[in-house]
Amino acid sequence: MLDVIIFLIIVGLGAGTLGSIIGIGGGIIITPVLALMGFSPAHIASTSLMAVASSSTSSTIAYSRQARIDYSTGLKMVIFSIPGSIVGAFISNTISLEFFKISFAILLMLTGIYILFKNSILKKKSNDQSKSAFSLLLCYTGTFIAGIISSLFGVGGGIIFVPIMILIFQMTMIKAAPTSQLILLITSLIGIFTHILLAKPDYFAGLSLAAGAFIGGQIGAALSSHIGEKILQKLLSVFLIAVAIKLLFDTLFNL
Repeated sequence: MLDVIIFLIIVGLGAGTLGSIIGIGGGIIITPVLALMGFSPAHIASTSLMAVASSSTSSTIAYSRQARIDYSTGLKMVIFSIPGSIVGAFISNTISLEFFKISFAILLMLTGIYILFKNSILKKKSNDQSKSAFSLLLCYTGTFIAGIISSLFGVGGGIIFVPIMILIFQMTMIKAAPTSQLILLITSLIGIFTHILLAKPDYFAGLSLAAGAFIGGQIGAALSSHIGEKILQKLLSVFLIAVAIKLLFDTLFNL
């Protein structure tokens, strides 16, 4: 039992640190680990969200002190992510573990590739380019979907929140990652509450992961100001693709 606790705390620490740096909540590390441990989709999502909430709370506190959070944009996106997080919690009860793993792997792969190629396009966009109605519709629709993904996969939704802020709101990674943590905090808390009503969280694993994730959130926030923006973007893209390949290979190999 003690070795499991130590293992989960270490996983939470690493996930919290990385998630804080790139604004994704750390769920992309925790979710594959719980999936490989044999947790059901609903237990994976709810348990991972406990760690995401802990990490994002820690990160939000740290980033708030650094004055790097865009509260106006973040709270607007939260309005659309909350309904999605409730829907996602209910969906997680209806899918199989295999489908969960494959869907999650595909999600990570597409997101990683998308960010990797869109970064170069961002540099060519004018900073004073006005936001069209279509862009805003796409933004808030994507935010709603991110809320669903948050509670469905337990990743917090940061893998969509960050690209939206970079591509549509023209934010830099230095600003987008901290703002994403605020959105993750509120969205994940709503997701956890919904999962609790469905009686799905594994509190033992969740609290162990949350303990490590909280410390990791502080570490990540401290390190992020010393890492260049280009490195942060590449780190996000490459890591998502690597995790997707690993999870997809393991799932298909064991079918």
